[in-house]
Amino acid sequence: MTYLDTESRNNLFLIDNTANPAPLGLCAFGMTTIALSLHNAGITALSSPILAMALFYGGIAQIIAGILEWKKNNTFGLLTFGSFGFFWISFATILMLPVLGLSEKPGAVDMAAFLALWGIFALGLFVCTLKMHKILALTLFFVVLLVALLVAATLTGNATIHTLGGITGIITGALALYIGLGQVVNEVYGVKVFPV
Repeated sequence: MTYLDTESRNNLFLIDNTANPAPLGLCAFGMTTIALSLHNAGITALSSPILAMALFYGGIAQIIAGILEWKKNNTFGLLTFGSFGFFWISFATILMLPVLGLSEKPGAVDMAAFLALWGIFALGLFVCTLKMHKILALTLFFVVLLVALLVAATLTGNATIHTLGGITGIITGALALYIGLGQVVNEVYGVKVFPV
């Protein structure tokens, strides 16, 4: 048995050879956002595939990614993935509770207030991304725009704004998916195939 002094032992525990959790969080956010946005754009119904994805992939998978970002000492990743994971679980719960008879369906103002709070949160994250990668900043910009459009659509009942929000959400999700898959492709190939 080899003896390690205290400093060597401490340094050994500082080495982090765990995988990058960001692609999981980004892909979960991106794919779930696209799934809901296809509904908002009028292409699909708001049915069980979207709710299941919101609960498990957008929700639980992002929370796991956030916890793993904590291990990587990435506060931004922890906050972003953890919060958006709980957003998706909350969103699915808001839709399911009235169907289960456990609460009333939220009114337009209630839903707009819920979304607006997330918009303010996303704006704060966007400010952080101005010191990060440009594609990540663009993604968060589109998140803020998406939420603003959905708040406006919810308050006005305007179908055109709602559809525009859906299109914006598809772009937002595609950007997050691009970053997540791009990071994995770059890691697998060992070179920067995609600028992320």
